[in-house]
Amino acid sequence: MNHKTTIFKIGGSILEDFENVSSTISQLSYLYEKDIIQKIIIIPGGGSFANFIRKIYDDLKFTDELAHWMSIISMNYNGIELGKRFPKIEAFEDYRRLKDTDKTFSIFLPYQFLKNNDKLPHNWQVTSDSITLFLARSFGVNECFLVKDVDGIMDEKTQVIKEISTREFRKLKEFGKLLRLKNSDDELKNQSRPIDPYLLTLIEKWDFSCVILNGTSGSHRIIDFFDASKSLQEKIFTRII
Repeated sequence: MNHKTTIFKIGGSILEDFENVSSTISQLSYLYEKDIIQKIIIIPGGGSFANFIRKIYDDLKFTDELAHWMSIISMNYNGIELGKRFPKIEAFEDYRRLKDTDKTFSIFLPYQFLKNNDKLPHNWQVTSDSITLFLARSFGVNECFLVKDVDGIMDEKTQVIKEISTREFRKLKEFGKLLRLKNSDDELKNQSRPIDPYLLTLIEKWDFSCVILNGTSGSHRIIDFFDASKSLQEKIFTRII
C-alpha cells in the first residue's frame, strides 16, 4: 500500500527523549526510503516549553491569546531543534512550497501559517493534537497520526481500543469505562493518556480520523501499522473516528 502524503505529530514525550525520537525518526525514515509513504510531514509538539507556559499562565496573568501563540512558537522551536538533530529532514516554514512538493521527508514549522489562518480557538482545549488535525486538513488529507509514548486509548480492563468514535469515547469516559489514570500505577500511566479535548470536536466537524501510535524506543508500532503483511490484530494503535 502506498500513502502519498501522511502527517505525523511527534509529541513532546518522544521529542525530548533521545532514544524515543531516534526510534520514531528511524521508523519514519524506513517508510520513506521504502517508498511506503512518498511524503512525510512532521508536526512537532510543544513539549516542555508549552507545559511551562501553561504552568505560569495563571501566575503571570497571561491572556489566552498570548499563551496560545507562545505555545505555537514552542512547536516551531522544537521543530528547528529536531531539524538540527536530524539534518537530512528538511524544515519548512513556507506552507505553499511544502504543499507543492511531491516527495519529501520534512518538518513543518506552523507558526506563520497559523498566524495567517487563525481559525482555531485560543484556549487550553486546543493543543498540538488539534493543531495537527487542522494542518492535516489544510494539506488535503483526511487522517493524521499522533506519535506519543502510549499504545493508544485503553479501556478499564487495560485493553487498547483499536477504533473508537468520538461519541463512544465521550460515553465511555462519562461512565468511567476508560482507564482511570489518576488511580492507575505508573506502568499504566505510561500506556494511556488523555487526548486533546478539542480534537473530538474537529474530528466530528470535518469527518476526520486520527490514529495514535506508540513511538517509544523498542516498539515498532509505526512500521507495523503500515505493514500490509500484518493482520489487524497484530497491530497496536487507536483510531479515533
